Amino acid sequence: MAAIDIHNIVHSYGHRPVLEDISLSIPIGSFFIIIGPNGSGKTTLMKTISRIETPQNGRIKILERPIQSYTRKHLAKTISWVPQTIPIDFPFTVMEVILMGRAPHQGILGIENQHDFKIVKDAMKFVGVEHLAERKMDQLSGGERQRVYIAKALCQEPKILLLDEPTASLDLAHQVRIMDLMERLKTEKGVTIVMVSHDVNLAALYADHLLLLKDGKIVKTGSSDQVLTCRTLEDTYGCKLLIDKNPLGELPRIGLVPDKFKVNEKKDVKLF
Repeated sequence: MAAIDIHNIVHSYGHRPVLEDISLSIPIGSFFIIIGPNGSGKTTLMKTISRIETPQNGRIKILERPIQSYTRKHLAKTISWVPQTIPIDFPFTVMEVILMGRAPHQGILGIENQHDFKIVKDAMKFVGVEHLAERKMDQLSGGERQRVYIAKALCQEPKILLLDEPTASLDLAHQVRIMDLMERLKTEKGVTIVMVSHDVNLAALYADHLLLLKDGKIVKTGSSDQVLTCRTLEDTYGCKLLIDKNPLGELPRIGLVPDKFKVNEKKDVKLF
């Protein structure tokens, strides 16, 4: 059973095509990462899955149901969306922001009950921000804010979590913490993770399945060693790369080759 099935999606902004004939299936409980150059349609694809955008053609199924059959409230209980950029110029505390994630589960009056507060506390503990509960959002670091937004998304109790570049602008330690958190969500809570990333090495380390996009079209989809090949990535990104085996396991490791370095391609390096 697939968490998400996409068939022949076509989407344009005016006369400019952004997604062209996209078809793919995302397995339940997988860590699915979308990569590709700037302007390749990654964010637009995520927005069509969350129904922020409506494609001109094609169809999308969420847990084997047409996406149009979901009410907004029911879809919000099934899918959580964490965009890349979220305004922070508001005077809410961490607790207040995370509590907003309970909105799909509340009645017309939107009054919180003890169960809502328990879910919020559990989410804060899971992502490690319980000590920040009374802090204002504009007092947090980038990594702390990102974990708060993930906790808010978890309060929707989703089966699918969509994230648009959650590690962008974070230092190395915070990148790993966010990615490890996604891995825990997958393994401990069975949440299907769908994420956009520009970091192909992080994608190689964590993804169960990869999708490589360019100019709104699928270049390749599959496991890391199937997608992250030297020829495929050089053709897609238009730059010189060196790919060898990661010492952590049977995974590709991608390195940029600046013009100032001359690479002897006959050098004894195992390329994927």
